[in-house]
Amino acid sequence: MKKENSSHSLLFEKLGELFYAIAAVDKKVHEQEFDALRQFVTGKWKKLENSQDPFETNAVYQMEIVFSWFDYKDKDAWECFESFRHFKKTHEHLFTQQRNDLFLKTASAIANACFFKYQQRKYHQHDGKIRKFR
Repeated sequence: MKKENSSHSLLFEKLGELFYAIAAVDKKVHEQEFDALRQFVTGKWKKLENSQDPFETNAVYQMEIVFSWFDYKDKDAWECFESFRHFKKTHEHLFTQQRNDLFLKTASAIANACFFKYQQRKYHQHDGKIRKFR
């Protein structure tokens, strides 16, 4: 793992803030949303990034740490989004095409985490009723 400057660590902190904002937009963070983030951090981000944070661990884990902390503190989703937006504008050089693609996929997975579970549950509830008409 290579040590990066603090702007790289801050990048992952701010991505954690964005992902929290997406999950908290409905005023409640669901376990499925955190699970989606965790899967992307360990399955995708960790493979892409190998920079270290000041604690000499993989800096991508800052996304999970910040997400959890903001959920614990019940931070305002809109303020978190605006904070990320400002950071992205002022640190555009950190947002490579590969990172942009992955952060959009991660954001989409978090946003859809509860939706798909809800739709699946709804489908199974109604599936039995529908089969009666066949």
